[in-house]
Amino acid sequence: MENLQKVLAQHKLTQEDYNAILKILNREPNLVELGIFSAMWSEHCSYKSSKIYLNGFPTRAPWVIQGPGENAGIIDIGGGYGAVFKMESHNHPSFIEPYAGAATGVGGIMRDIFTMGARVVASLNSIRFGDITKKDSIGAKHRYLLRGVVAGIGGYGNCMGVPTLGGEMSFEPSYEGNILVNAFSLGIVKSDEIFYGKAEGIGNPVIYVGSKTGRDGLGGAVMSSDSFNEDSKSLRPTVQVGDPFTEKLLLEACLELFKQDLIVGIQDMGAAGLTSSSFEMAGRSGSGMVMHLDQVPMRESGMTPYELMLSESQERMLICAKKGCEAKIIEIFKKWELDCAIIGEVTNSGKMELFWHKQKCAEIPIAPLSEKAPILKRPVSENPTYLDSIAFLEKEKLESQNVQEVFETLLNTPEICDKAWVYTQYDSSVQTNTIIPSGAGGASVMRVKENGKGLGMSVACPSRLCYLNPKEGAKQAVAKVGRDIALRGGRPLAITDCLNFGSPENPEVMWQFKESCEGIKEACKALNTPVVSGNVSLYNQTNGKDIYPTPSIAGVGVLDNINNVLQSHFKEAGLEVYRLASKDSKPKFGASLVAKYLGNSFKSEVSAIHLQDELFLWSVLNAANERGILKGAVDIYQGGLAMALTKACVRGNVGVKSVENLDFTMLFGEAPTQILVALESQNVSALEALLENSNLSLTKVATLGGDSIQIGAVSMSLKEAKATFYQRFDAIMESI
Repeated sequence: MENLQKVLAQHKLTQEDYNAILKILNREPNLVELGIFSAMWSEHCSYKSSKIYLNGFPTRAPWVIQGPGENAGIIDIGGGYGAVFKMESHNHPSFIEPYAGAATGVGGIMRDIFTMGARVVASLNSIRFGDITKKDSIGAKHRYLLRGVVAGIGGYGNCMGVPTLGGEMSFEPSYEGNILVNAFSLGIVKSDEIFYGKAEGIGNPVIYVGSKTGRDGLGGAVMSSDSFNEDSKSLRPTVQVGDPFTEKLLLEACLELFKQDLIVGIQDMGAAGLTSSSFEMAGRSGSGMVMHLDQVPMRESGMTPYELMLSESQERMLICAKKGCEAKIIEIFKKWELDCAIIGEVTNSGKMELFWHKQKCAEIPIAPLSEKAPILKRPVSENPTYLDSIAFLEKEKLESQNVQEVFETLLNTPEICDKAWVYTQYDSSVQTNTIIPSGAGGASVMRVKENGKGLGMSVACPSRLCYLNPKEGAKQAVAKVGRDIALRGGRPLAITDCLNFGSPENPEVMWQFKESCEGIKEACKALNTPVVSGNVSLYNQTNGKDIYPTPSIAGVGVLDNINNVLQSHFKEAGLEVYRLASKDSKPKFGASLVAKYLGNSFKSEVSAIHLQDELFLWSVLNAANERGILKGAVDIYQGGLAMALTKACVRGNVGVKSVENLDFTMLFGEAPTQILVALESQNVSALEALLENSNLSLTKVATLGGDSIQIGAVSMSLKEAKATFYQRFDAIMESI
């Protein structure tokens, strides 16, 4: 092969990779084969830098039907039904082309769900940008990116008829060169009607269905496995273009297909397209496969085998059918006006054999690409030095500031103010199952018509904390989403993750990754919330600058009584507000919002989580809600007690007057395992009884009522607080 080093560089392959390929093939690869190795051994497809740290995740529980290793995870939600869910990233494509990148991210994760036999019923998202409040070009760029991403998420999800129920977003300088767009979807499936991505049974036909293949998305998996630089704008052709109307047809056609006993397995053509779907299906089954690429439906002339194998055109599936069922399958997809073509069959060779007009154009053993891809043990810096460059912030510096000014500053931040500008672009009520949508704070809740129960779901990641202490930050992320579900009266059952990090070639980034994984393992084990699916996104780096470690966590739990969902807003005058917290949850300023905005640094002491206290808090919330003790409950998170109480009152349109002894640290410091509950005075003793022999404390904070927000030394009219909270984000987005 001419100019070997140049070709290897174009495919992000090293000389060591090439030597391994020569050993596997016992000959030199042709260009098609080299492209296939490049895609399957990319970080995006093989997890070669991360796999060693993912081993050991808790993945089993009596309610786990399917853990990691399939298109999505599944948990038992009762009545013979399962919840199918997963979260994935579409970071690089969304930075290059925000609308198309975000839209196809949503489309891709939805296909992972309905590939399992489920109807998609809910979506969440976790999106992160640079500082959108800046008046300079950076602020303008990230407002543009935010507009495009939100439009893409809404455009695809709305057209699919899937409600977007909630999400989270943050704005940090580390995301200026790499925004994050993590998409979560959830579906409902009958527990005995689940489909898997496998291809087995010698002679069974391999069938291509969905849209025609084009050149869009060509090389996307490889692009997503590399850092950005000044030339990254030239990567626009590697971003796929989605068509939600075609995907809606594909969803309905697949659900009709699943009702009949016609197929062995089915797989989405996601990253690396036809390559990954075919190799993964055959690899899971220990099979071989023959494919005739000239039979693949094409929408562009002159396409080559290389392009057909690596295209990431959207809305396509690969099916392993039962022999003799081809005509019925073709009939179904013809009815839905989708392409359907028999392109190959299953063999027992253990090889992928590709033909182009009856001439063999590639032959590769499957296992080395699908099941035995290279695993790297990259250097890890156990003593990272990146934090040495950040000044330590003494709490005295913060406590010397004017409390009223601090309160008003935080209320105006994009992290705190209402994001109606975002979530009103999403249809949250379609399918008529939504109980708690976006904008309510905390976990979203939907009804499951099939079994009469509810599902709570939440997504979170304290990225500043993960930067200071990756292990602690990851533990608190897992606990946060579970707490959100418990705050609705639900039982947290499992999580999915999307692990977003910088370049794995940086030993300090690999330390962050290792520590975050250890934190997830520890928290999931202690809280009994296994990991059932997930995604890793590395190389989130531009010009040598890595993002904050961002292990986004999405949690799912069951609500047995949908008529008893706990609200996160306070609305009844006369109710008393108490802080319910671990006795060891001492508010501090490390990684806090007040430190970020008023300290010019967030490096300070961090309050560590005590997982057994967290687990007990969940049980207390469930018991108190079942007994009708609570009138409302809200998590104390960013901005501390002052922001949590203000938001709960603003959303409920009620004033509040706090006790007088709330100092600066209690108002604005942050800690895990602390919430606010609103209840009638006669029920306080009943709540206290639930705390016996525990490490939780109950302290009165305030009384609801009046037309002003009075918290410690802070005072603001309810009218002004509402105006700031509900109007600030619009003002930011409308700035020029």
